[in-house]
Amino acid sequence: MRVLVTRPEDDAAPLATQLARFGIASTIEPLLEVNYGDGGELDVAGVQALLATSANGVRAFARRCARRDLPVLAVGDATARTARDAGFAVVESAAGDVFALAELVRQRRDPAAGALLHAAGSVVAGDLGKLLANNGFQVRREVLYEARTATRLTAPTVELLRQGKIDGVAVFSPRTGAVLIELLKAAGVDAACAQMTAFCLSWAVAGAIEGVRWRLIRVAARPEQAALLDIIADEADFFSLTGRIP
Repeated sequence: MRVLVTRPEDDAAPLATQLARFGIASTIEPLLEVNYGDGGELDVAGVQALLATSANGVRAFARRCARRDLPVLAVGDATARTARDAGFAVVESAAGDVFALAELVRQRRDPAAGALLHAAGSVVAGDLGKLLANNGFQVRREVLYEARTATRLTAPTVELLRQGKIDGVAVFSPRTGAVLIELLKAAGVDAACAQMTAFCLSWAVAGAIEGVRWRLIRVAARPEQAALLDIIADEADFFSLTGRIP
């Protein structure tokens, strides 16, 4: 089985490695390009903790601030792993979405202890500041990177789609899903989706890719990469049993 991986390059390569452990081939087609903002050292005086809603937020913060003693509250396990790899010593994962992260903040942090810094991109899903304002928290949102969308699919990916050699696609955000549908149609290969499974991180992602007909749409049990890997591996087992692996 071959899966199209639509994540940005820094996140796509580790995911491809994990897929390979299940015997699943992958084609990396980043639909978002991450551009980190320039600037001097971030002032984190009075900040009690860092909120990370993506691995890119952690990377962006680490580029702009040498402090690694700040506790990190991460939206999911992959983001938490990125924080630990970057040298942060105290890291907790909400293992979910922005609402789960807000709940983790309420459980672990005291509004009186200082502000919370949200390392964010120019486009965010959910408003942490609004979610936590009623609990007395001050959330300082710092836009540290921009994720720009791809303008076309690469020729090798288009050819694989035309030949029916891609069995599924992993989609991690509604924004990526919308871009995927747009580019499939622009390349004239959207009909290939009828033979593919869309593996979606959440129901919001599933809603964003309904613009074409899929063989199947599957949604992860939890909005985190490990749960998405579970449904991809399950599909690979089905392909193996039915002899559909190329």
